[in-house]
Amino acid sequence: MTGDSVIAAYSGTFDPMTYGHTDIIHRAAAMFPKVIVAVGENLPKGPVFSLDQRVDLARAALDDLPNVDVVPFTGLVVDFATEFGVTVLVRGVRSVSDFDYEKQMAVMNRYLSESVDTVMLAPSKEFAHLSSSLVRELARLGGKVDGVVPEPIAAALKAHYGRS
Repeated sequence: MTGDSVIAAYSGTFDPMTYGHTDIIHRAAAMFPKVIVAVGENLPKGPVFSLDQRVDLARAALDDLPNVDVVPFTGLVVDFATEFGVTVLVRGVRSVSDFDYEKQMAVMNRYLSESVDTVMLAPSKEFAHLSSSLVRELARLGGKVDGVVPEPIAAALKAHYGRS
């Protein structure tokens, strides 16, 4: 497989997608000819938005990236990778604990599929503090989310929590 045909995927629940996520996606889109944002169902996390809503919001937030597709998925990310021809998984790591977890996942994914490698990216410093759970709590308590998530997602959070 040549560099021109590499397909990368960035998977997550994205509930909600933050500027930290979009930072990683923009940078991955500059590195790889095609990036698939794989929005996972992950019902045990009890997402605020449905899978369809999260896919639609991600598409709205990433519409400026012509080489990025947003696709829903359930199950193992390596099965998704096989189905879509993905050979590189992109992961964002904010801290040592993130790195430890992501390293374990990378090794397990490699065990499950030798054709899949993982690339880890640190977020830009202005987004290193962001997490979806922190943003959900901020929105739930009526805090300002405009500077931490893209506009369509800020509007959806405000509507969900009854804020103007």
